[in-house]
Amino acid sequence: MDNKKKILIAYFSWSGNTQLLAEQIHEIVDADIFAIQREKPYPLNYGDVLDIAKKEIRSGDMPALKNELASIEEYGIIFMGFPNWWSTYPAPVASFLRTYDFSGKTIIPFCTHGGGGIGRSVSNIVKQCPEAEVHEPLSINGNDVSARAGAVEDWVKGIMRSTIR
Repeated sequence: MDNKKKILIAYFSWSGNTQLLAEQIHEIVDADIFAIQREKPYPLNYGDVLDIAKKEIRSGDMPALKNELASIEEYGIIFMGFPNWWSTYPAPVASFLRTYDFSGKTIIPFCTHGGGGIGRSVSNIVKQCPEAEVHEPLSINGNDVSARAGAVEDWVKGIMRSTIR
């Protein structure tokens, strides 16, 4: 891997838990940070969000995104954050992954969840980005993000030692 390439922390967050986790990673790693945002925001009611998310995931719907990166080319390592919805990443993350070419990039997934862990997210990232190297993920219960800052730091430092040679 070209160590001169920059690091990106890209994340989607609905409740703020994944954003908090992304910000914790950002405090440890010298990286750009990018919030993946759905063009039409999800409703505020969690039950409504789950209904929409389930339909999007089952149908493979790719919602339009509100923002975009100027280029992914300058990045060699991408920390990819998301909440676990229906055992995978939300549709806006799928839209993001399909928008850019991750060939030759290193993707490091991290997720928040309500008890479901990482689910099948990593295998779905591998399927979506077969030419990328996908590393071991971090999975934290959304209610525990603040309390697990030490574990986040240990994970990030371990990943960075093994990724940047």
